[in-house]
Amino acid sequence: MSSLLLGFAIAHSGLAALRPWGEQRIGARLYRVLFALVSLPLAIVLIIYFFNHRYDGWQLWQVQGTPGVQLLVWVLSAISFLFLYPATFNLLEIAAIQKPQVHLFETGIIRITRHPQMVGQVIWCIAHTLWIGTSFTLLTSAGLILHHLFAVWHGDRRMLVRYGSAFEEAKARTSVMPFLAILQGRQTIKWEEFLRPAYLGVIGFIWLLWWVHLQLGVRW
Repeated sequence: MSSLLLGFAIAHSGLAALRPWGEQRIGARLYRVLFALVSLPLAIVLIIYFFNHRYDGWQLWQVQGTPGVQLLVWVLSAISFLFLYPATFNLLEIAAIQKPQVHLFETGIIRITRHPQMVGQVIWCIAHTLWIGTSFTLLTSAGLILHHLFAVWHGDRRMLVRYGSAFEEAKARTSVMPFLAILQGRQTIKWEEFLRPAYLGVIGFIWLLWWVHLQLGVRW
């Protein structure tokens, strides 16, 4: 599992780092397709391997029968996806139908945290490690969190190279830690920015995952 995680991290972050170089040579759309053709199969292999082996290793704790734990895990999982998928708002760019671009956002969930995918991944890992309680899941979660923490530094570095002082100003008004910039008075939440059709898609995706988990049985 460590090897799979490392391979995915190198491919995913490496291709992200090479994006400016690659787009100059083959264009933004074709590079997005190349990125997807490399990243998606590796991600699918990771997901399948995790699902098949999640109960491997030592059972470090067992809280699945504890009242309230399953509800807590579901709530945390739902919250994690609300953080994980704001990057999918512009589906036409992701599918390379529109020209993929790097955007400097400072609205919506970015007001809460500059790196929502990292926050969402950490919450997802906490929820699933709590529920499953095996050494395999703990190792997987540690690897995923380490990759996303690296991505925080890596992403900020790439944005600084692309946007320079404009990113420095946005960085000063946002925070990596959720709600920190708001608590410090550097940022304010504008709830109307969350009224986007894409959030309905995210909520629908959460419902679909809930249904799939029910079909798989409680011991997911």
